[in-house]
Amino acid sequence: MPKTTLLVRSDEDPWSDAELAEVKTELEADRDRLRTELEQTARDLQDILDDGVEGAGNDQADVGSKGLERDAEMSLAANQRELLYQTEKALDRLADDTYGQCESCGEAIGKNRLMAFPRATLCITCKQREERR
Repeated sequence: MPKTTLLVRSDEDPWSDAELAEVKTELEADRDRLRTELEQTARDLQDILDDGVEGAGNDQADVGSKGLERDAEMSLAANQRELLYQTEKALDRLADDTYGQCESCGEAIGKNRLMAFPRATLCITCKQREERR
């Protein structure tokens, strides 16, 4: 029996169990991958910090290079944490039957949009409005 409680646009069929299972499997795989990547990034960042930014034998170029490497790892970790948050939020929305509902206007996000980007929380109209600001 399809999950009919989830919002869909008027020109779309209700979510089928197979479609929901596919989205859930993809999100769970992304969540697991992101957790692993985040752990690796944390280890890499710790290695950079353990090397010391300033130490004996490090010239200015070494210090600058390590600083850039540290900043890049910190930026990567921040991006991974944000994607993990969005992924976990999407899984929560699947669990509480609010998946597919725009967080801004309450209308349906659209199955095609969600199949392409399962972490979407805004319909196209609200997303465009947000990006114009």
